[in-house]
Amino acid sequence: MNLPAPAGPGGHFPNAVQRALERMGLPAADFADLTGPLGATPKDTIHAQGTLKLHQFRPLSDSVYRVPVLIVTSLVNQPYILDLVPGQSMVEFLLKQGFDVYMIEWGRPRREHRELTLEDHVLDRLPACVDQVLRHSGQRELSVIGYCVGGLLSVMWAALSDHQRPALKNLVCMATPVNGDGLESLKAWMGEDFDEEALLAAHGNVPADWVQNALRALRPFGKVSGAMNLLNNADQPEVIRSNLRMGKWETDNIPFPGGVFRQMVRDFLRGNQLVAGTWRIGGRAVKLGAIRAPFLHLLAQDDHITPYASSRDLVQQVGSADRQELIIKGGHVGLVAGRGAELRMWPALNAWLAPRSV
Repeated sequence: MNLPAPAGPGGHFPNAVQRALERMGLPAADFADLTGPLGATPKDTIHAQGTLKLHQFRPLSDSVYRVPVLIVTSLVNQPYILDLVPGQSMVEFLLKQGFDVYMIEWGRPRREHRELTLEDHVLDRLPACVDQVLRHSGQRELSVIGYCVGGLLSVMWAALSDHQRPALKNLVCMATPVNGDGLESLKAWMGEDFDEEALLAAHGNVPADWVQNALRALRPFGKVSGAMNLLNNADQPEVIRSNLRMGKWETDNIPFPGGVFRQMVRDFLRGNQLVAGTWRIGGRAVKLGAIRAPFLHLLAQDDHITPYASSRDLVQQVGSADRQELIIKGGHVGLVAGRGAELRMWPALNAWLAPRSV
């Protein structure tokens, strides 16, 4: 069987995939335009710190819930996976339900940011964004939604601040790992023989293409299956476009800040300190049981990036009396952006969050 070759210069797929697109009446020159502009929901930047930007999305409903929502995105992926295009955007969905939505865009770290640590994100930048959201909205509390590594940052912030400042009304995590032992493939690769210091000495931050290759290694044939899915749906232009949008995002990684990477490898993967309650950030132990706010964890049934073994402890260890875990059919990306997200995850998120936001 002749498999389609990788994309060539200019984003064109030769051979079988390109021929399939041409049969749809889409010439090669139009391939890069198929996805359309991504992350285009209207928004305003209300705060900036270094590479970080805090956005508020403009409302799409006549009435808005009292409690604002702050979305904390991953450090290694572009945030527009949560706002692809109209009709395929979790952000747009939340706005239409009446939520006041803010989002952290961490930005692309440069070499001079190689010493940024979890302390910088969890104890400085994230709290500053929380303060800005509360000040801008005029409210005293907010809901936080964290995706993947963004969920991990949110959990750490909540565990270190929830008992001191009652600003956190609700905490929602999506596909958030907390147990390093459950990330078996990554842990095997980045075990004691892995030299993270050599990598950081050479690059400062972990390069974006290195991050991308590490994620692809978790599902070696994922790119091939994606290409075959394109061919199988060559007569459905919107399926093609949706697939290409998520494919574009999956290859648009961000460098991993060197200091954070060092801590994640040593303390999270090898030491598995978070679930043990021994991880210290800024000299303070991160105790998941300190989280008291209503808590929801949304998980994907077939998540190869955050497998259930790495995420199941979270709902068990938080100290919230009101806590729930929902496992939804789909994968890591489809949980938040696919057709399954539109039909299952987004409505479930709204059903849980709406009555807790008045």
